[in-house]
Amino acid sequence: MDTVEEFLAHAIQIEQEAALRFGQLADAMHAQGNKEVGRLFRQLADYSLLHLADARERAGFRQLPDMGAAEFCWPDIESPEAAAIWAADPLLGREQALEVALEAEQAGLDYYSDVMNTTSDPEIRAFAKEFSEEEAGHVAELKRWIELHREGKPLPTDL
Repeated sequence: MDTVEEFLAHAIQIEQEAALRFGQLADAMHAQGNKEVGRLFRQLADYSLLHLADARERAGFRQLPDMGAAEFCWPDIESPEAAAIWAADPLLGREQALEVALEAEQAGLDYYSDVMNTTSDPEIRAFAKEFSEEEAGHVAELKRWIELHREGKPLPTDL
């Protein structure tokens, strides 16, 4: 990661792909009649869209590089927050869906933490720290939702 602009381009791509994947999973669940999990994935897609708007706002006046898919540097084959595609399984339960979401958010946290810990650029480090803290909040919230589910209590997506 050489520039703040490159970092922000990656952050925007991460949120775009997270919103897209959660949206696809929500649509698949609704089409297959799994409304409960569909609502959960739709809520997560909406959150990703909010985070995307925030990332774009942080990019503000900067001229971001125009990057093709092959130019993004991910630790795995897909963007870190792209939820597992196998989660489109119509028999997926709410707890499994929550675990898929937690894995995606944890991967985002790990990505930003890695950037923060490996960059020598103080501005990139500051942005990566902000994004890491935001992702840590998402991870904590999903862990809370998992506990609510296990206790038989409603999730925010149920209200």
